[in-house]
Amino acid sequence: MSAREEVLESVRAALGAAPRPPVLVDRTYRDAPTAASREEVLALFVDRVEDYKATVTRCRSGDLGATIAAALAGTGRVAVPADLDLSIPASVPDHGLTKADLDGVDAVVTRAALGIAETGTVVLDHGTGQGRRVISLLPDRHVCVVRESDVVPGVTQAVAALDPARPQTWISGPSATSDIELSRVEGVHGPRQFHVVLVAE
Repeated sequence: MSAREEVLESVRAALGAAPRPPVLVDRTYRDAPTAASREEVLALFVDRVEDYKATVTRCRSGDLGATIAAALAGTGRVAVPADLDLSIPASVPDHGLTKADLDGVDAVVTRAALGIAETGTVVLDHGTGQGRRVISLLPDRHVCVVRESDVVPGVTQAVAALDPARPQTWISGPSATSDIELSRVEGVHGPRQFHVVLVAE
């Protein structure tokens, strides 16, 4: 008898004939309230994102360029996904930028797959206009464009809408940690500044 079998035999003997708990196959998840109006969902999203010390600016699609320019005020070079369909001044398209290249830019602009109102989370599945994960993690400022139509009430709706086969980055505010003496330090694992531009259709 191997050591593993010996340990398992001891565990079985200790448990005796104790009944095994049932395995739940049909799980019922707590869902976000569905009675909230669309504007209430968007207002909750804005409130929760700002609660993470991120910035949110709402605009119409015609004002998107000017809104992004304002969010990038004071920055120099800006990394963008190669397939981003926006004109960004001083932008450096990502055609395989190295980590050293990305360390030399001040900001990044991406789109998002969706936003989650209940948690104030923005999700990138690295599709069109969202770029590789690394470009959203290395620059100090991340400006992320989220369409109002892509904001869902809760996590359940987000999981249902996302393709599980795609890579995903879930972002809830700027990068921050309180690991050292419970003092909040920003920018350790990603951008210190996170700016969400919420665009009306």
